This record gives sequence, C-alpha cells and structure tokens, in this order.
Amino acid sequence: MSNNDSNVSNAGNKNLVDTAAANGRFHTLGKALAAADLTNVLKGTGPYTVFAPTDEAFEKLPKDTLNNWLKPENKAELISVLKYHVMPGRASGADVEKLTEPKMMQGQTAAVTKDGDKLRIGGATITQKDITSSNGVIHAIDTVNVPTKQ
Repeated sequence: MSNNDSNVSNAGNKNLVDTAAANGRFHTLGKALAAADLTNVLKGTGPYTVFAPTDEAFEKLPKDTLNNWLKPENKAELISVLKYHVMPGRASGADVEKLTEPKMMQGQTAAVTKDGDKLRIGGATITQKDITSSNGVIHAIDTVNVPTKQ
C-alpha cells in the first residue's frame, strides 16, 4: 500500500472532498465533514482512504441520529464517527481485500471481511471501489459505521 500504488491512478486534480462532491452520492457526508471541521483535513496532502457512506447510507440511520450528530454539542462524537471512515494511506480495492483489521484515523480498527464477491468493512458493504482523487481514494459504502464508545 504505497503512495504510488499502480492499481489506483491519481485521477485528476480534485482532492477527496471535491471528488466526493462531484460524484453526487455523498452530499450528506460533505455536510457532516463541514460540521466537524474535517473538510480541510481531507483536502490536505494525505494520502487517505475514505470509506464514504452514501447519502442512502445516512438515510438508513435511526431517526434523528444525523441531526443529533450535527448539533454543536455533539461535534466530538461526529468527528469520531467520521474519522472511523478514514484510513491513513492510499489503499485500492485490491489492497483493502488483503487487509484484516486496518487502523482508522479515529484510532480503532475496522474488520475487513469478504463474503463471496462482497467486500465489507465494519458493518458496511463496499458498493463502489476506487473512486480516485489527487490525495487518496474513496470506496463507497452502504452503511454508516459507528465506532464503539471509548
């Protein structure tokens, strides 16, 4: 998993945040990153691998969960949840398949499992791999992973 992984090209000049915005499936994630003041981190040098919950993934959360996370008094919890979706380094889909418990930016590990042709991280299935950006790679996931409380 080097920064020069030949399996993942440095597509375009867009950083992770701009790439996610251009994709059109990550509006809620963008809003949450802004509320958590993490936008500049993911616009930074990186590289990072983001397991990005789609808008549909956020819709599957229990009612009011997202609204509660977006409240200023819950910012620390929102930051923890979002950082649990970011792994330092650039990992292609093929790289992720070789991992068992990568350590996320938040500090905890997330189990990677394979069930037939489905690749999962935490409780989420990766629905689209290798959305590349200038400072990392995005893998779309169908569920918001919530870290255990520490």
